Amino acid sequence: MTDSDDLRDWLILLRIPDFSARRLREGLVARGSAPALLRWLERHPEVLGPDAQAWIERPDEATLAHDLAWLAGEDQRMVLCTEEDFPPQLEAIPDPPAALFVKGDASLLLRPQVAIVGARRAQEPGLANARRFAAELATAGLLVTSGMADGIDGAAHAAAMDAGQPTVAVIATGPDRVYPRKHHALARRIAAEGAIVSEYPPGVPALAHQFPQRNRIIAGLSLGVVVVEAGLRSGSLITARCAGEQGREVFALPGSIHNPLAEGCHALIGDGARLVQRPDQVLAALAPAAMELGAELRARLEHGGPAGGAGRRKTGPFDWRQDEEYRRLLDVMGYDPASLDALVGTTGLSPGALSSMLLILELEGEIATLPGNRYQRVVR
Repeated sequence: MTDSDDLRDWLILLRIPDFSARRLREGLVARGSAPALLRWLERHPEVLGPDAQAWIERPDEATLAHDLAWLAGEDQRMVLCTEEDFPPQLEAIPDPPAALFVKGDASLLLRPQVAIVGARRAQEPGLANARRFAAELATAGLLVTSGMADGIDGAAHAAAMDAGQPTVAVIATGPDRVYPRKHHALARRIAAEGAIVSEYPPGVPALAHQFPQRNRIIAGLSLGVVVVEAGLRSGSLITARCAGEQGREVFALPGSIHNPLAEGCHALIGDGARLVQRPDQVLAALAPAAMELGAELRARLEHGGPAGGAGRRKTGPFDWRQDEEYRRLLDVMGYDPASLDALVGTTGLSPGALSSMLLILELEGEIATLPGNRYQRVVR
C-alpha cells in the first residue's frame, strides 16, 4: 500500500485501545476500507470504550510519526490482511491478525514453514537437537519459524541461517524492540537473512499477555510445530495447543523420564502428538501439506487468485508434471547450481511462487537444496 493517508488510517485503527484484530477485520468487511471504517468510528464513537474514543478523537501525532518513520526504513513494511501477499495460512486460523509489521523479506511469509519451539532454559542435548532439526529441515526446503526466545528458539534460528537458509522470527513486541536483550545480534542477522514479524506496532514493549498471542501466529504460519524440549509449564505448549486447534501437525521429541524438560513433550505425545526422532519424519509428514500450499500460493500469486481464505477453493490433487511452469523451470535450471535470485531473474516468477515450486520439486526428488540458498537439478 502506497497511499500515505490510507497508511495513517491503518495505524490509527491498529492502535485503538481494546479494539481487537477481529473487530477491525469485521469493520473492514462492513465498511469496505480502512479510511471508511475510521470515518464511521469517528461518527459513531458510542461503539467504543472511553480510551478508544479519546484516541479516535485525538490520535497522538508523535506516535504516528514514529510509526511512519519506522515504515519508511529499508526492508520495513506493514503487510495488511487486505493485500495480496498477506499469508493465506493465517486466514485459516480462528483469530488472525489484521496486519503484520515485517523487518526483512516479507515474501518469506508465503513459503511453507515449520515451527521449532521449546524451553528457554534448554539443556545442551535439547539445543543440539534443535540445531539438527532446524538445519536439516531448512536445507530440505521448509522455512524454520520460531519466536526468537532464549534457548531452543534462538538455537533453531541460528542453525537455519548457519545452513545457508533464511528464518522467520515472530516476536511479542513491536518490530523495533528486541526481547530478550541478549538477542540483539541474532535479531540483526535474522532481519538481514530472513524476516522479523510482529502484529504489534513499533515501540510496544514486552508484556506477558502478548506472548500467547504471538504463539498463535507462529503456529498459524506453520504447517506443523516441532516441540524439542519443554517442561509442563513451558510456553511452547501453548504454541502446540494453538497448532492443534488450528489443524496443524504437532511433533514432539521424547527425552529421559528423569528430565523435567521432557515432561511437556511426553504430555504432548500422550495427547496425540507425533513422536519424532529424526528430521526426515517431520518432512515426510508435512510433505502433502507443503505441496498443497505451494500449488495454491503459486496459483494465487501468478494468476491473480483471491487473497483471503473465504474465496479460496480446494482443488483435486496437484500434479506438477502436468504444469507447464514446472517443466519450464526445470529446463531453465539445467543441471548447474543456481541461486533463488538467479532463478527469479531467468524465470520471471516472484520469489514466493518460485520458492513454493522449488520445495515441491525437492519433495518429489527432482532437485536438491545446496548451501547458500542454491538449488540443483538431480541427475536421474
